[in-house]
Amino acid sequence: MNSVSPSAAQYIGGVMQDELVEGRRQQQPQEQQGSFSLSRPAQTSDPSKEATGEPDEMDKLKAKLMSAWNNVKYGWTVKSKTSFNKTSPVIVLGHSYLLNSEDEVERFRLAFVSRIWLTYRREFPQLEGSTWTTDCGWGCMLRSGQMLLAQGLVVHLMPRDWTWPDAQPLTDVDFEVFRPRSPARAGGVPIPSFGSPRGPSTPEKTLPRDQPPKCSQKKRPECTRDRQAEPIHHKLVTWFGDQPPAPFGVHQLVGIGKSSGKKAGDWYGPSVVAHILRKAVAKTSVLHNLAVYVAQDCTVYKEDVVRLCDLSLSHNPSDPPSQAWKSVIILVPVRLGGEALNPSYIECVKNILKLECCIGIIGGKPKHSLYFVGFQDEQLLYLDPHYCQPVVDVTQANFSLESFHCSSPKKMPFNRMDPSCTIGFYASNKKDFESLCSAVSVALSSTKEKYPIFTFVEGQGQDYGLEGHSSNHSGPAAHILPPGKLGRSNNRRNSDEFVFL
Repeated sequence: MNSVSPSAAQYIGGVMQDELVEGRRQQQPQEQQGSFSLSRPAQTSDPSKEATGEPDEMDKLKAKLMSAWNNVKYGWTVKSKTSFNKTSPVIVLGHSYLLNSEDEVERFRLAFVSRIWLTYRREFPQLEGSTWTTDCGWGCMLRSGQMLLAQGLVVHLMPRDWTWPDAQPLTDVDFEVFRPRSPARAGGVPIPSFGSPRGPSTPEKTLPRDQPPKCSQKKRPECTRDRQAEPIHHKLVTWFGDQPPAPFGVHQLVGIGKSSGKKAGDWYGPSVVAHILRKAVAKTSVLHNLAVYVAQDCTVYKEDVVRLCDLSLSHNPSDPPSQAWKSVIILVPVRLGGEALNPSYIECVKNILKLECCIGIIGGKPKHSLYFVGFQDEQLLYLDPHYCQPVVDVTQANFSLESFHCSSPKKMPFNRMDPSCTIGFYASNKKDFESLCSAVSVALSSTKEKYPIFTFVEGQGQDYGLEGHSSNHSGPAAHILPPGKLGRSNNRRNSDEFVFL
């Protein structure tokens, strides 16, 4: 309880906030309908208040007070070093790094810092139909979903194994490498790190304007290629900007979420966010050759994916083969246990994160969403959206990208992971999709449980879309499974009843 870890402090604060919100909703059910809304409630018990519009003013005041409190709570952080075992590989989205040399540490650092980091923002344009100008305190799952989608777009648009060429001169990764326990050195005693962060008396290193970044030297021959891709990098980040026109910004995502009964200020679950991302990609005009598929009842129906991606089924058969198949992001909402994570699934999650086709997992701790990108030993590696930053005007030319990349890797034990999560995959073409099905199926078979986390089956399911997750929806529609799958379907009947993180 007295830990200085910001994530721990935010988690405790988040639970307390949830209890307050839930208590308020239970005591004032009618007020909930008007919360955070600019419109007048349909009916009030006091005609004088209705005439003066007092409920609306109270809602505005509550939203402003809550926003101010969350801005303070999430607007600070405590620098803390994350320890890494020198003898165990660190896995980051299908790539392995053994931190036993400077080169490997540098490779890991560049790989981690290059992930796009999307956090709480404040002072952005007011969300439509509300008084919110920040998502602090309630938008963490939306931000985690944004990071998952952003990673899919990085793989889709950027050169293979792309890293941010400005990561080295602009950021300082804050971690140390630890040796395992040995007779010569007690466990937990740090050794000098290969890339020690600056101390208070260490001057900041700056590069002369005419000197190229360090990555362009002999160690990084691909830096020229990565530098040429920077305009795409900038464009990609603008799509997640906190302005209403941004196709994957919080304004668009909240607007899409209204069809599921969600509004600004509500908590979002990983399953609902998966469908919001699907609709956001389908709605936008900035991407023409990418689709998002969301699995149903822990099942990926291959024929549904083919119908979604095979353009030859609806376009001119004479189109070039390279343009006859859309790339696809596959999102699979799952539940890895009851109230807590089932330890039997940990090895399976590890094997999934080892796959190059995996683009991460959105989940986290209860009421505290995180974006998982890898692991080492029995701890998950993640990016945390719970840091409130000022809004960046991404419409300005050459806006700074520094606040969209995280320089401090953080870890948490597997056993603290909430069982409700959504797993993401990417396939660029039909051959990659077939390879994905094969590789993921092998990874899923590593569980000790009788039934895998999810399955790939032939045929098609019934599409109930985002509306199936509406708050007034009684439950997911029934699905016809192939013979031999009926027992599993009954066991997974409530697989979509996720805990909102």
